[in-house]
Order: sequence, then structure tokens, then C-alpha cells
Amino acid sequence: MGVLIAGILIGIGGTVAMDLWALLLARVAGQPRPNWGNVGRWVAHLFRGRVFHDDIGQAAPVAGERALGWVFHYAVGIAYGVIFALIAGRAWFGDPAFVPVWIFSLLTITAGWFLLQPGMGLGWAASRTATPWKARGMGLVAHTVFGLGMWGVALVG
Repeated sequence: MGVLIAGILIGIGGTVAMDLWALLLARVAGQPRPNWGNVGRWVAHLFRGRVFHDDIGQAAPVAGERALGWVFHYAVGIAYGVIFALIAGRAWFGDPAFVPVWIFSLLTITAGWFLLQPGMGLGWAASRTATPWKARGMGLVAHTVFGLGMWGVALVG
């Protein structure tokens, strides 16, 4: 299997793991699930030239925003998988170690903290939320789960 295909597969696997984690948190701990509709709205407004919003919930709704958010979520996960695969190379897939993919998965949170969250009006690294440190911690855990998912797929691949 080529590195590109392997990257796509680990990106999907990591994203699925992250989604299953969110579902588990919702069912067991009552944690709200991610609102992919707001993410889709943000993505749609990007194409209209607007990156930063005071509150994405107040931006004009967009037809199909929830589906767009889900597609964007998986596209980003796949992109991260491909980027990691290209950085790590074939050798990593021959004997996948967790630490490199874990470090990479933690680094991917920077896009959320410094682009997506401020773009949606949540502030830098969720600073405008009611509990920013909880949001940051939960994000780091979710990205660790993303890394575990990528690693798990690499192990079985």
C-alpha cells in the first residue's frame, strides 16, 4: 500500500476514533457533542471572504451547513493523516510507534486553537468560552484519541 493511501486510511481511522470518543462522552458524561453545523457555517463563510466572527451562531445560516461541517471534519482528518504519513514515511508504517503519531496529533490542535476557534468567535484557544481550560484539556484528550485511532489503523494495516 502506498504512503498516500495509508495516510488517508489513518486519517479516517483517527477521525472515527475521535467521533466515537465524543459519542461516548455524550452518553456517559452528558458532554455536548461537537456542533458540526457551526463548523460548516464557518467553512461556508470562508468562501465568502470572512474568516473571523464574533459569534458564528449569529452569522447567516447556510443550506447544508451540518453536512458541510461533517465533510470538513473528515477532510481535515484525512489531510492530517496524509501529512503525517508523508513526514513519517514508509518506515514508520513498517513498525508504527505511538509517540511520533501522538506528538503529531497533539500539534494538530493548534489549527483549532488559533484558526477555527477564534474564527467562530470562541477566542484564541477557547479563551472566550465559559471554561477555557476545560475546553483546552478536552481538546488535547480528543486529539490524543485521534492519534490513537491513527496508530491503531497503522497497526492493523
